Amino acid sequence: MSISSEHKPFGKQVTASLHTVSKLSPIVELNVGGEMYTTMLSTLKKHPGSKLAEMFSGQPKLRTDSEGRFFIDRPGTYFKYILEYLRSNQVPTQCIQDVYKEALFYDIEPLIKQLEDSPQIFGELVARKQFLARVPNYSENIELMIRIARAEAVASRRSSVIVCVVRTEEDVARCQDALNSLDMDKKSVVKFGPWKAAPSISDLLDCIQMDVEAKGYKISFQPHVAEKGFRFKSHDFFYKFLFTWW
Repeated sequence: MSISSEHKPFGKQVTASLHTVSKLSPIVELNVGGEMYTTMLSTLKKHPGSKLAEMFSGQPKLRTDSEGRFFIDRPGTYFKYILEYLRSNQVPTQCIQDVYKEALFYDIEPLIKQLEDSPQIFGELVARKQFLARVPNYSENIELMIRIARAEAVASRRSSVIVCVVRTEEDVARCQDALNSLDMDKKSVVKFGPWKAAPSISDLLDCIQMDVEAKGYKISFQPHVAEKGFRFKSHDFFYKFLFTWW
């Protein structure tokens, strides 16, 4: 019995020691993608439901670098804007698109909502994305364009992709007649439309160029003009997208 009573205080000391070791310092050093930051633990946990707060709740779930700093494998350049928002509620006015991606990753809901109200994100999510959602198979057609361009790039500086764009149901049949008259492989023509929304064909062409360039390609476009004697004005429907490789 005496042995047991002697060991009880020791057990409590060990438990207390473990809690002390696992407890984070109120000041935290971070290595975010190679960028170093120092901040308060309370700042990181400001929004309890966020992924960032979860990273530092209870036993830390992050690895440390060689200097003992907690490492987050994300772009460090934009973390300063995340930190500034947590410190002062200041919504960033620079690098909005990139900060928005980071806010989504860290799941900081108040910042996400405020960024979505900014002109840049609002225009992208509510205006452009909603328009493109009304264009059938838009994303699939972008990928098809890129596959065709890459297949034709062997030993070439440039490769071209012919795109057929129709805005209305009435234009679909006319476009098909024009396509049948064109002297080209019909399988290599990428078709966009029709859609029920205000933006024009020119707007869609700009969107195509924007989204292909966002994938790292250098691209331009112009109306595709067929040979003389062609029954339709081919530039009413057909456009040539030019990929430049070097």
